[in-house]
Amino acid sequence: EGRMKGLAFAYDPDGYWVEIVKRSKPNVIPNYFNFSQTMLRIKDPKKSIPFYEALGMKLVRSKDYGDFSNYFMISANSADHGNGKDIITDENEKDDTVKKEFISTLFPPVLELTHNHGTESDEDFKHYNGNEDGRQGFGHIGFLVDDVYEACDGIREMGYGFKKEPDGGSMKGLAFALDPDGYAIEIIKRGGIDFGDQKVENAK
Repeated sequence: EGRMKGLAFAYDPDGYWVEIVKRSKPNVIPNYFNFSQTMLRIKDPKKSIPFYEALGMKLVRSKDYGDFSNYFMISANSADHGNGKDIITDENEKDDTVKKEFISTLFPPVLELTHNHGTESDEDFKHYNGNEDGRQGFGHIGFLVDDVYEACDGIREMGYGFKKEPDGGSMKGLAFALDPDGYAIEIIKRGGIDFGDQKVENAK
């Protein structure tokens, strides 16, 4: 159905869309299914892409479809992406077919940002983030870090705010930052958390 043949969107039990996409190379990944990507609708890629780059991600493919564009980002320092190192470092110089094939062979998930053209110039436009009263659905995405407090100090400088600071509420040591569209981004301590972490001040 539609203009994009060969892919499908199934519904899960809660009505969320689940995209089913064909891999470019068969038998590269043994799993019949592997969780491949999460898509977020964004208002302005000039704000969203730098935000996620600051969280350690790298833009590896972008595609303009006329009335909307897709941007695909991965956690660039992962050893799982070593086979695509040249693609990661020269994103704007690679053939789109090569980049698309690279993404389809990844086992770790990709963040897909979808921008409907024109929203960036509409001051009143805003995407629902899934956490508004009466519209709860989508929750958040998460990033692992070694030091939640240090990571949040850097995120705070970008100016988009927090839904929960590291020491807010009863669960100490984890945070929920907000991205440029107001989506919640969980910042989690790598290796686990006991909800009793405290910020350690550097000795002077």
